[in-house]
Amino acid sequence: MSEMRLDPAVVGEVIAAYRLRKGVTQEVLSGLADIGRTHLSAIERGGRKPTLETLYRISLALDVKMSDIVLDIERTLEKSP
Repeated sequence: MSEMRLDPAVVGEVIAAYRLRKGVTQEVLSGLADIGRTHLSAIERGGRKPTLETLYRISLALDVKMSDIVLDIERTLEKSP
């Protein structure tokens, strides 16, 4: 069985896509989510994985359910080779 890992780049891509669909900048989203803009930038670039708390704050700031973001991450991972 292959080793399964959560790809931080996919997590970041999904979060960035939600942010762009809402039409907000990283600065605005980070302020609404009460996290640093550089932290959000690192998450979106795949340099860091968000904690559940951070993902929850981001989802609230984007006005989407955290579970919707997680489902999109899972769907994207399933499509990956």
